[in-house]
Amino acid sequence: MKLISWNVNGLRAVMGKGFMDFFNQIDADIFCLQETKLQEGQIEMNLPGYYQYWNYAEKKGYSGTAIFSKNEALNVSYGIGIEEHDHEGRVITLEFDDYYVVTVYTPNSQDELKRLDYRMKWEDDFLDYLKGLETKKSVIFCGDLNVAHKEIDIKNPKTNRRNAGFTDEERSKMDAVIEAGFIDTFRYFYPEMAEIYSWWSYRFKARERNAGWRIDYFMASSALKDRLTGAKIHTDVLGSDHCPVELVIE
Repeated sequence: MKLISWNVNGLRAVMGKGFMDFFNQIDADIFCLQETKLQEGQIEMNLPGYYQYWNYAEKKGYSGTAIFSKNEALNVSYGIGIEEHDHEGRVITLEFDDYYVVTVYTPNSQDELKRLDYRMKWEDDFLDYLKGLETKKSVIFCGDLNVAHKEIDIKNPKTNRRNAGFTDEERSKMDAVIEAGFIDTFRYFYPEMAEIYSWWSYRFKARERNAGWRIDYFMASSALKDRLTGAKIHTDVLGSDHCPVELVIE
């Protein structure tokens, strides 16, 4: 089974930049989106053979997630069941026979780390949510986690040390996710592979110079370890400041 995750940074914008070409060519079983920046009714997606699940932010043109799945979910839920976190359309959970699939758009800590305290609360609550799901069945979660975990995951670690997405605080929360038993599937297959990123700033010709960050992930419960068969970052796919990431699982 092939899963794709992509922060499209505006679905309507990326539709004019080859989104459907990639969607049709990759033929994923489950295709997760973050940062759709849509309200209900603002786009009509014609995706024969896929069930569509959408979570919209209350604020217009902001955040938002979606999942397109070839198989209908047994159950679907939106958000994580905590009022302060569930206004921004950041999480969708689909339940299937033997695991959950969760797409997430993790809050950015923002310039001058204005939202770092909120981000820390989010991280704890979201991990609790995932562990709660895991008491029932295994979990695959994916999306823009807004953190480059290790120095290998970022082009310029020293100069970015206190910038949003590479603070010690955010990286320690990623440590906690892994210590809680979740596998970073790309690193599972490619522990030493450097200079492979999933996000590049639109400024300073960052993508041309490959001055990027790996902040988009597929994470899986350790119980699924023996079923993981491949992972990929589609660095050649344009249209957003992020590129799609992939997981293949038996």
